[in-house]
This record gives sequence, structure tokens and C-alpha cells, in this order.
Amino acid sequence: MDQFSYLTVDGISEGLYKEKGSKFISFVFPVESEEEAKRHLERIKKQFHDARHHCFAWIIRPDKSLYRASDDGEPNHSAGDPILGQLRSKNLTHVMAVVVRYFGGTKLGVGGLIVAYRSATQDALDKAIIVEKEIEENVTLKYDYAYTSEVMRLVKDFDLTILFQDFQSECKLQASIKLKWKERFVEKTNLLNATGTSINVEWSD
Repeated sequence: MDQFSYLTVDGISEGLYKEKGSKFISFVFPVESEEEAKRHLERIKKQFHDARHHCFAWIIRPDKSLYRASDDGEPNHSAGDPILGQLRSKNLTHVMAVVVRYFGGTKLGVGGLIVAYRSATQDALDKAIIVEKEIEENVTLKYDYAYTSEVMRLVKDFDLTILFQDFQSECKLQASIKLKWKERFVEKTNLLNATGTSINVEWSD
């Protein structure tokens, strides 16, 4: 793994931890956005509507800069943080873990809860398939129809994944490109523009 890739999970995995009658059911899955994470959480809340707590943590973005953890009614830092810590221990991003707790009648204390939520998350992660993915960025190309062949050559040479195309008087093509190719791609499009092939390049945030 390098600055052009990141680790995440491939598909959903489940785990389980039991302690003094309480049952902790865990789920780990990949997420691409905060909105997707919220949808997963709502689905699990509906599925396990009779559970007392639905604690979770997620990490998004290749640099892991967007994250959240929730104790969902458990004592502060006894659930969300241990879940988040397990995700970080595997160096993962674009990932979410939810742990559903069914109370067994005996209080575990903060220390016991930390162990339980950490262990439940770890069990799901141990069963998960961890994969390395390349970081991509979205780029929009605007150009005259006469330069279509040059643009299609860029698509082929830099292995662009086309997301949208519009062939009008001014053509527009949206695509994703692997971050490792970005510098060379910029050099190539600058060269084309300098030699008379006008292609407007816009990068998405």
C-alpha cells in the first residue's frame, strides 16, 4: 500500500460476542459516503428494532479524515470509540461497523463494555475480506467534437472509467482516473492544449 491506495473491506461480515447474558452482534461493511453509512444504520435499526443499543463507527475518505463514532446511550466512550479503534487498528477506511446490543440483565461496567464492543467488532473484522483499492479522482473534459479521437485516446492510454458522455457542439466527458496517473495525465493534456488541441480539464473536489 502507498499514497495511491487504501485498505477497505469487500462485502459484509458479521461477528458475535456474549458476556453475562448480553449479546453483541456486529456488522462490518464498506461505505462510500456519510449518506450510505446512515442508510446502513437505519436498516440495522429496523432489523433489530428490539435491541437496546445500536452503536457504530465509520471512517470515510482515503486520508481517513472523515469519521464518526456513537455510543447510542451507552456510557461515554464505552462503545463508539472501541469500535472506531478496531477499524483504525486494521488501517481501514471507507468502512463502517455497527454493534447491536441485547441487554442480558447484568451491567458490565464501562471496562466490560469497552471489552465487549471491541471484541464484537474484532470478530467481524477477523471474518472480513480486506482489500486494497486504488485512489481515484473524477475529471471532466470539455472539447470540440473534432477532438473526439484525441479524447478517446486519452481514455484508453490512462485507463479512464467513463461516468458520463454528452456529444453536442461542445462535447463533455466525465470520468474517473487513478491518482497514480494524474500527474502524467495533466502533462499530456497540457501538451495537447499547447499544440492546438483544445481540451478543457476540470477536477472534482
